[in-house]
Amino acid sequence: MARDAFTVAEANALVPGLTQTFRQVDAHKYQIREATKRIEVLELLWGEALRDPANTDHADYMEKRATIDRCLRGIQRSIQEGVVALGLRLPMGGIEDGLVDIPTTYDGRWVYLCWHMGERELKYWHEVDAGFQGRQEITPEQREEMGHDDPAGIDDSELDF
Repeated sequence: MARDAFTVAEANALVPGLTQTFRQVDAHKYQIREATKRIEVLELLWGEALRDPANTDHADYMEKRATIDRCLRGIQRSIQEGVVALGLRLPMGGIEDGLVDIPTTYDGRWVYLCWHMGERELKYWHEVDAGFQGRQEITPEQREEMGHDDPAGIDDSELDF
């Protein structure tokens, strides 16, 4: 199956949407942390009795659990719509650290443009097996070349999504 290869300019056009996606993810993560803290306090106070519907804090407990479930679904939806549906990849630690790999071609092979939350434009790339630690700065020459090879003629079996 041939994948789309993004040019650096096309990838840069995705940055505002990626930023918005990860702001949504961060908001959900914040709500999860707050709900989890409240659940921990309630569990310390009540132990197993908290799960009894007659417990005075049971409704609060259930509300916090529902918040966590809703936020987890929100994270999944945000990532699916704002990253995966665009043909992009979350590397290991992507959700936690705001990292996205954007497939491109360079010198007859697949590589990834690498975006990190907070970056206003794509400045780095890495080999498909290198990861974040293998990031290299995009040179002006690479900026012009990346994404212009015909991806149909390049083996994409090394891409892991």
